[in-house]
Amino acid sequence: MITNHEIQKFVNEGVVAVRQVLNTQEVESLQTAVASIEDNPGPLSIRLSDKEDPKGFIEDFRRWEDQQFIEEIARHSALPHIASLLTKSSTIRFHHDHVLVRSQGNQQRTPWHQDQPYYDLNGSQTVSFWLPLDPVPVEESIEVIASTHTGSWMMPRTFVDKEARWFPEGTLQEIPDIDKNRDSFPIRSWSLEPGDAICFSFLSLHAAPGSAKGRRTVSLRYIGDDVRRAQRSWRTSPPFPELEDSITGLQDGAELNHPLFPMVWP
Repeated sequence: MITNHEIQKFVNEGVVAVRQVLNTQEVESLQTAVASIEDNPGPLSIRLSDKEDPKGFIEDFRRWEDQQFIEEIARHSALPHIASLLTKSSTIRFHHDHVLVRSQGNQQRTPWHQDQPYYDLNGSQTVSFWLPLDPVPVEESIEVIASTHTGSWMMPRTFVDKEARWFPEGTLQEIPDIDKNRDSFPIRSWSLEPGDAICFSFLSLHAAPGSAKGRRTVSLRYIGDDVRRAQRSWRTSPPFPELEDSITGLQDGAELNHPLFPMVWP
């Protein structure tokens, strides 16, 4: 299901496309879960559509806790083993799920960003599986800049208002204007079918265009041996307020040994 060449590609570039990591039944299970989430948004659901683009664009987080199909795929599909191979980690924990749904014709672009600065963790053995539930042509697929996974952390900002709600202004490098000079960057992108995955590090710079036909995507995110909690004084995205509990939470620098992050490999 995954080759040594693909593993080395991920090590070198922080991104690789892997074909048919989920079977038809698993894809259909995720489609059922996403339909349920659309009808019943969770407390962390956010509407991302802006005023200039009235077509729907929503995201939701941490739904594996109430959506059985997402939990089953996160725990029992081929993904945990693939995560172990890609990150070269002997153990893998599931970190969280992220559901993104664009309605037909939504053209709002998800801006360039890294995921890890939004989280409350440190470590390099990380991988996110971007799993489309609809066919995605290459011009509408997620784009990832190769080899940014070993570079600097860059300033996380809100997607709509461009606010620095996480790190104070000036404390992290700003993301360059990639779209003005795209030929200068090693941008990776692939056409995809349901069951395929684009796998990338939490620190890989990435962005996503709009969609003419609509696009449903589930991202499942995994962490390995070297990942530790990084306690923040702000609300992370997604938030894990349970970790602040003085008895059942986690201290800064602790392994993420917590029921919120179940061990899924081996």
